[in-house]
Amino acid sequence: MLLAKGIATIGAIREGGKAALARALAAIETAQDSEELATLLDEATANAKAHVLGVTGPPGVGKSTLMRALIAQGRALGLSVAVLAVDPSSQRTGGALLGDRTRLATDPEDDKLFVRSMAARDRLGGLSDHAVAAAVLMRAVADLVIVETVGIGQSESDVASVADTVLLCIQPGSGDSLQFMKAGVMELPDLVAVTKADMGERARRALADVEGALSLAARRGDGWRAPVVLVSATAGTGLEELAGAVGAHRCWLDEDRRLAAKRRAQALDWIADAVRQRWGREGLRRIQFLAGDAEEPFQAMLRINRKFELFG
Repeated sequence: MLLAKGIATIGAIREGGKAALARALAAIETAQDSEELATLLDEATANAKAHVLGVTGPPGVGKSTLMRALIAQGRALGLSVAVLAVDPSSQRTGGALLGDRTRLATDPEDDKLFVRSMAARDRLGGLSDHAVAAAVLMRAVADLVIVETVGIGQSESDVASVADTVLLCIQPGSGDSLQFMKAGVMELPDLVAVTKADMGERARRALADVEGALSLAARRGDGWRAPVVLVSATAGTGLEELAGAVGAHRCWLDEDRRLAAKRRAQALDWIADAVRQRWGREGLRRIQFLAGDAEEPFQAMLRINRKFELFG
């Protein structure tokens, strides 16, 4: 049996609450490459119900403070909220180095709020295959999922592989807007939050810089233009505007089956990335005839791995 007490379906995990979700997330690491886990994750893929908000930005930009406000908004609306905080890995233990569960200081008695820190492992601040699986599981159980990355290395692009809406946070006076523009990151966010709006003129200048960077970035092929919002989580300003921007993007995704198309593309990317990480470029070339159906990406990964292990 995959999980303790026979919990091996999404319905059972939903019924079992936080404890059942915690056991299921633990199984992602302990039962890796098992048929049972792949089946559970594919069931989760097919039964996604949450909107997934990816939050990224450099360390110190105020993501944790903003996330507390976003969590409070979601809970005030009666939504169950699951948070996946992807931190840099400890070189000694391989575990999550920063530990957002402590930084977020959430109420442990709230049975509709679940927070899990997970190490980036060897992904330089990005999302490991375990983090992708965790996000997939969470979005089948909660109403709102927030995935936070530390905003270094490749994490800005990695978070887009699981998020429906990518929120990029930028701090006034940091020069981030110029750096992101040079790195091409400004093509990725669905919305941008300039944090610490209480800094006044510096915040307004940063907003203008970001809007300029967005206007110079390559045009996105999907037609969405990312809005920029000034927020101060400590002062409580701009949060309604930010929630409105997230809601507008969600409505836009619901039109013309954009969300379904996006999630299908993400599933195919998970397969390709898993093969690339494990089998390299040659493996990626060979999966053209092995990839299988994006509706069951985790079983497809398992089949590919078994074929490669069998034939070399």
